[in-house]
Amino acid sequence: MSENSKIMKEYKIKINGNEYNVSIDPKEGNLADVFVDGKAFHVEFDKPVKAAPIGFAKKAVTVSAPSQVASQPAATPSASANGEKVTSPLPGVILDISVKEGDSVKKGDKVCILEAMKMENVIEATADGVIKQIKVKKSDSVLEGDVIAIIG
Repeated sequence: MSENSKIMKEYKIKINGNEYNVSIDPKEGNLADVFVDGKAFHVEFDKPVKAAPIGFAKKAVTVSAPSQVASQPAATPSASANGEKVTSPLPGVILDISVKEGDSVKKGDKVCILEAMKMENVIEATADGVIKQIKVKKSDSVLEGDVIAIIG
């Protein structure tokens, strides 16, 4: 069987207490499709990716938050009965939090800085209001769609 066969490596990983199902589908050389809880990401590794051997079993892995990961600008709003959610637009690491619970914010105010793909991205408030809850802390790793804060 070739190195780039269709057998995917599958893992259950835990990041900051949250469990994720991750599958790695090697493509060519150091390219692969990585699926995190069903969301696809096209990634480039620093070394060639090898396919899982026949009979490969799922592994349970616990990883600590990486010191550097990547992300993109502006959060996606998500309204709920509990307030307006400020979410991460993609996977990354929280570098700094500019607000605290109880602070008043206006739409567009800086909530935090998210590092993704070696770029710093300002995550902004999605509505006017008061910060009801901050769901992350500095150096936390977040995935796309993770709630960063709730504005009431």
